[in-house]
Amino acid sequence: MEKIRFGVVGTNFITDWVIEGGSQDPRFELTAVCSRSAVTGQAFAEKHNIPHTYTSLEEMAASPLIDAVYVASPNAFHASQSILCMKHGKHVLCEKAFASNAREARQMIETARTHNVVLMEAMKPTLTPAFLAIRDRLCDIGVVRRYFSCYCQYSSRYDKFKEGIVLNAFQPELSNGATMDIGVYTIYPMVVLFGRPKAVQATGIRLSSGVDGQAAVHFTYDNGMTGTVLYGKITDSTLPTEIQGEKGTIKTDRINIIGDVVLIPRKGAPENIRPATPHHEYYYEVSEFIDIILSGRKESAVNTLNNSLITMELLDEIRNHLGVHFPADD
Repeated sequence: MEKIRFGVVGTNFITDWVIEGGSQDPRFELTAVCSRSAVTGQAFAEKHNIPHTYTSLEEMAASPLIDAVYVASPNAFHASQSILCMKHGKHVLCEKAFASNAREARQMIETARTHNVVLMEAMKPTLTPAFLAIRDRLCDIGVVRRYFSCYCQYSSRYDKFKEGIVLNAFQPELSNGATMDIGVYTIYPMVVLFGRPKAVQATGIRLSSGVDGQAAVHFTYDNGMTGTVLYGKITDSTLPTEIQGEKGTIKTDRINIIGDVVLIPRKGAPENIRPATPHHEYYYEVSEFIDIILSGRKESAVNTLNNSLITMELLDEIRNHLGVHFPADD
């Protein structure tokens, strides 16, 4: 069986989860880890039985020991690190948010095409069987009139922020904040399902560090459909995600980790349409990425480069409404 040898950039909990999910695909081979700290990198390598460690991304990217790189560093480094790896001929699975802004996203896409490698945003919910069931059953709710999604999760780092200690999650230098870290989960699925909206309106709370703590965004489409998303890192919410059509509604409990999916017809009994998902939630994005590489295709049919670019352009527009500016925008 042909395998894809992965190097990972970043040693946080998301990397742990991606490794756990990817390990369920027999074609996934974890070969290397890159960390700025040799001690941290070695500890991570021992934890996951990774044979090679690097403190230089340039060195890892140039290594003949790997075929692909999973980038899970802070948002501000996604573009530069992805581009470096792609220039060395490595395929790149880049964590969301794809980049700091749309300008960087365009540079990433151009590099992927120039060097004939696969680039994909690691937006996991849209590749799961639960989301694909939503997409496939949209026809059963008739003309779609509204997309609504909510993802508010009180950050464990917000208490420190209120004490005057600004950790990574609230630093504009790292291109962070609610829109980039939380809001993207509500917006990307809308783009996958319905494409680019024609207009965006956003209001929110800009924190003293310069990033946003929460926002409410309203989208309008040419066909009259609307989208509304609520997200934030300074409150919690239990509101669901709904897609409302003239013949019924599709409802899911969460958009970042899709659990229950129910089709509620205007006439008739609700139907649970969530298929069985025997794999880890992060398995599907890694498996999709490997499929693309081994099939000779250049991008995902779901997490397309155009969907990633449209989403980044929307995030830029939202940040403009909120007055959030990153050093990476200069």
